[in-house]
Amino acid sequence: MNWRALDLNLLVIFDAVMQDRSVTRAGVRLGMSQPAISHALGRLRHALKDELFVRTPDGMEPTPRAEQLGAPIHEALQGLRLTLEDADTFVPAEAQRSFAIAVNNYAALVMAAPLAAAAAAEAPGIALDLRPSGTLDLADRLDRGQLDLALGALAAPAERFADLRLLEDRFVAVVRYGHPTAGSDGMLSVEALAELPHLVISSTGEGTDFVEAELGKHGLTRRIALHAPLLATASALLQSDMVAVLSERAAREFARDSALQVLSLPFATPNLMTAMLWHRKLDGLPAHKWLRALVLRVARTL
Repeated sequence: MNWRALDLNLLVIFDAVMQDRSVTRAGVRLGMSQPAISHALGRLRHALKDELFVRTPDGMEPTPRAEQLGAPIHEALQGLRLTLEDADTFVPAEAQRSFAIAVNNYAALVMAAPLAAAAAAEAPGIALDLRPSGTLDLADRLDRGQLDLALGALAAPAERFADLRLLEDRFVAVVRYGHPTAGSDGMLSVEALAELPHLVISSTGEGTDFVEAELGKHGLTRRIALHAPLLATASALLQSDMVAVLSERAAREFARDSALQVLSLPFATPNLMTAMLWHRKLDGLPAHKWLRALVLRVARTL
């Protein structure tokens, strides 16, 4: 084929669809409409004489030809992007781009809203693409440039990555407002903690085994009535006498919008650490330095 006649912008669109396996998500990433993405793919299919992607219930499935092209095109575009960004002065108020950030449930609940507000105020042309980190291979995604940052209970898994601590949090108890065992001093007693049925939140990665250990010192045990994901926390507590032990900032986010009461535990708890993780190859890029500084500023306000 005549490569000089190929619109290289089509390769950017191909790469976005390849990474996201979705025309819709690729459009969000690139700030383009779904019809525009589909039209561009049609042109590229014609130029390469291959279907490239087949629509399936699980998303856009790449053909063998697309799989063959995917990695080289992605690496070439990443190298070009890093070279051009390094040469530019990043002006947040004028920038038009997106950042992909993986977040665990804690970071999504506690940091997503203030981070989005801060970005919108400082850089209205910036789009934040926050992705659940639970099923992602973060090291691989960072290596391949599919993520700019990851936020969560993280430590750098290898020398090529860097991390920075953002937040420390303690654990508290949460019950419905007006719960009969909630003390007027804002603390739950050891006896009440053992007597109440417990909701254990299964999707946060926040270990609460320390509760059993502390109750065991008093010859008591914890009775777990329900394991449920984070999204079920408020409704489950509001409709029962259960108690949940979770991080304080997350608890206060739930209590902000629901009739829930946050109580101190009758013993010291472990600290929950939240950090940001990134690839060192991005250290000196002005855009990435701005992003890291923004995340750090937001964390300090919390």
